[in-house]
Amino acid sequence: MPPNLLARLRATDTPTVCNALELLLGGRRATGFTKFPVVAADPGLPSMVGYARCVKIRAASPPTEPPETVLARRMAYYEYVAGGPTPSLVVIEDTDWPHCVGAFWGELHVAVHKGLGLGGTLTNGLLRDLGQLDPGYQVIAGAIGPSHAFVHVTDLDVPVALFGLQIAPGDLVHADRHGATVIPATVLAGLNDAIDTVIAKEKIILDVARAPGFTVEVLKEAWGRMLVT
Repeated sequence: MPPNLLARLRATDTPTVCNALELLLGGRRATGFTKFPVVAADPGLPSMVGYARCVKIRAASPPTEPPETVLARRMAYYEYVAGGPTPSLVVIEDTDWPHCVGAFWGELHVAVHKGLGLGGTLTNGLLRDLGQLDPGYQVIAGAIGPSHAFVHVTDLDVPVALFGLQIAPGDLVHADRHGATVIPATVLAGLNDAIDTVIAKEKIILDVARAPGFTVEVLKEAWGRMLVT
């Protein structure tokens, strides 16, 4: 990905990216983005963007495999998420969802993944240790919870489903405190211009709505200009 596009995507919120994708993909759609509320470890951080490292976990019951197998898979997990193309995001499906009970994400794992160079985490699972997380690493999660319960990794490098969004390993994901969307590789060349168009169209309405003397007639005129921009 060109560095200038990466910087632009990090500076752009996910709703704007969703609107830009509509322009590039032929109109409004009901797929390709999350459909449930999320929580952000730090709502003030920039958007996350990166190629997905996809993993599944569960925590509601102990693993049935020998401890040696569970540990080996955990070490394989770290090797997996630390490899591959960059920038990268860890995308973890908690298969206990929507009744998640154990947090995989907290002070320890934020420190580990930040140290390994990951660009952030998207999970439908739980987040804990608020106030103790290393600054600058974003976790977009499904909820907050106090315990890790029996959390363990079950699958690596597999397609996952989070909040109604299907994500495959290697998909380019954009996420912030609103949720996440997948950016198809076929639209990357036009994405920067599409973001400019979305912002320019909205500015037409925002400028008159925030100015003195705003009326429905002013809105109608501005709306007409927006439609031809």
